[in-house]
Amino acid sequence: MPREKGRTLVAQNKRARHDYSVEDVYEAGLVLTGTEVKSLRAGRASLTDGYATIEGGEAWLRGVHIPEYTQGTWTNHEPRRARKLLLHREELRRIAGKVADSGVTLVPLSLYFKDGYAKVDLAVARGRKTYDKRQAIAERETKRETQRAVGRRTKGMD
Repeated sequence: MPREKGRTLVAQNKRARHDYSVEDVYEAGLVLTGTEVKSLRAGRASLTDGYATIEGGEAWLRGVHIPEYTQGTWTNHEPRRARKLLLHREELRRIAGKVADSGVTLVPLSLYFKDGYAKVDLAVARGRKTYDKRQAIAERETKRETQRAVGRRTKGMD
């Protein structure tokens, strides 16, 4: 069987970019069991409550829900177990230094397969206050309105 190529998105955390201001994004591999991989290939996962921690020089992904594989037997996995993340030592050191700051957390943005391997995009993010969220929405809307006005102007509709 030929090797899988490209990137296949499994799950995305859309609320993360709304609730947090993303400072840095890292790609990490995941240590998974067989039934977890089969469940992910079926396109079933949820990143909404997920976060990552660094303990003892290792990164762990917690709170991510990968449902049990339907055709799995007694070897099925626990849906919300902690999963080890695979990062380079230098990346781990850099992330640990940033997370040591107060108010900074590690949030998973997306879960996908890249060339056959399960990967997760981890964001070093700072929590947003309610007024920050409103300000970000207002900026996005003004940018959208200006793009529409430019588009109308170029088409000669204005």
